[in-house]
Amino acid sequence: MTGRPRLRFAPSPTGHLHVGSARSALFNWLYARQAGGTFILRIEDTDQERSRPELVEAITSGMSWLGLDWDEGPYLQSQRGELHRAAADRLVAAGHAYWCDCTREQIEARTKGSATPGYDRHCRDRGLGPGPGRALRFRVPQEGTTVVADVVRGEPAFENSKIEDFVILKSNGAPVFILANVVDDVDMAVTHVVRGEDHLPNTPKYLLLWRALEGGPEPVFAHLPLLVNERRQKLSKRRDPVFVERYREEGYLPEAMVNYLALLGWSPPDGREILTRDELVAAFRLEDVVSSPAFFDVKKLRHFDGEHIRALPVDEFVERARPWLVAPAAPWPPDRFDEAAFRRMAPLVQERVFVLSEVPAMVDFLFLEDPVIDARAWERRVERGQSAPELLDAAMAAYDAAPTWEASPLHQVTAQLAEEHGLGLAKAQFPIRVAVTGRDVGPPLFESLEVLGRERTLERLRVARARLAPSPR
Repeated sequence: MTGRPRLRFAPSPTGHLHVGSARSALFNWLYARQAGGTFILRIEDTDQERSRPELVEAITSGMSWLGLDWDEGPYLQSQRGELHRAAADRLVAAGHAYWCDCTREQIEARTKGSATPGYDRHCRDRGLGPGPGRALRFRVPQEGTTVVADVVRGEPAFENSKIEDFVILKSNGAPVFILANVVDDVDMAVTHVVRGEDHLPNTPKYLLLWRALEGGPEPVFAHLPLLVNERRQKLSKRRDPVFVERYREEGYLPEAMVNYLALLGWSPPDGREILTRDELVAAFRLEDVVSSPAFFDVKKLRHFDGEHIRALPVDEFVERARPWLVAPAAPWPPDRFDEAAFRRMAPLVQERVFVLSEVPAMVDFLFLEDPVIDARAWERRVERGQSAPELLDAAMAAYDAAPTWEASPLHQVTAQLAEEHGLGLAKAQFPIRVAVTGRDVGPPLFESLEVLGRERTLERLRVARARLAPSPR
């Protein structure tokens, strides 16, 4: 095949952007960018009963968030009906299609118990013309096989005799998906069809139509592997977290999602996993895609996201986290947020979160009047903690007397009081951390105390100490 490749992503706007669809879009985009080709976005909205305009916006918004920019489109298939019907007329004139007045009930009655279910070609030679209630069917050749040359799957062959004469125009005159799909690919000079393996059974019909329409050089096919969950079941929107929008709302980085999706069915020759967008474009090869199902592992995606978060410059991390730090997402009043305080904590938080939605819980103790006490942490680390009352008393005295309020001296005095109580520093920290931040995990304690300030730290220790019974004498 000569010339620059032309690829298309053609989703149906009947739902939000699925991770499987996003993976298909990404592979098309990667190949187009790597080969200097054209990436086309075409919305296949021929199913007018299920297609909704707001879902077109959801798809384009999701693609824009992922950075999958398109060179042409978005084209709406519903606006190209005349082109599709003209192609149908050519197929009738050439003897490749015929009209059929059979109802579904009549077909089912005639083929009941048949070894080959489906349409029985009843109207194939009746010579019917167009009319009310009549659909147009493609005349599938009865001899030979249709072979699909597929980059991923080799050359699967389909016996023509087992392919029914399929409908290309409904009885209301509306083009069926398969006709519109092929006609648009011919018109847009698509050279590569890269899509999910669930479309493979339709591909022989696609090729038969392409050849009947004399579409020219046939596109290169690549049917991508199925995405499965941890039970190796096909991802289900009713059972699995499959929509890109959900991950965006949870604070995943788009570059992490792109990185992870790229490795679902493909991997670079050097075995690396964490790659930038430019590195993916440079390394991607369609012929390296495998056919075996790919496990969509949310835990691994989360790990990827953490790696990409830690690779951000601190200033960019602050900007990326901002939507979760200001109203309405933030758990504190708008006037309580102190950006300077957050910037001091940002490098420490950046090392510990895996998605941006986790940022507020790391720093809410700074911006709330009182910390949100985790009940389990309080019970484990304070109420049942070893020497917790004495530790809180000692910490208040030591912190009040600290000559400077900085992380290093606070660390030193806490280590000293831990030794005095016969504890390791880790155990001694727990009741202090819970009293001050509300949790037993989070950023380093002493840097947190430094940013919080002496007075607020001492006040929280006093409140926590008052909740406990008096120390035994």
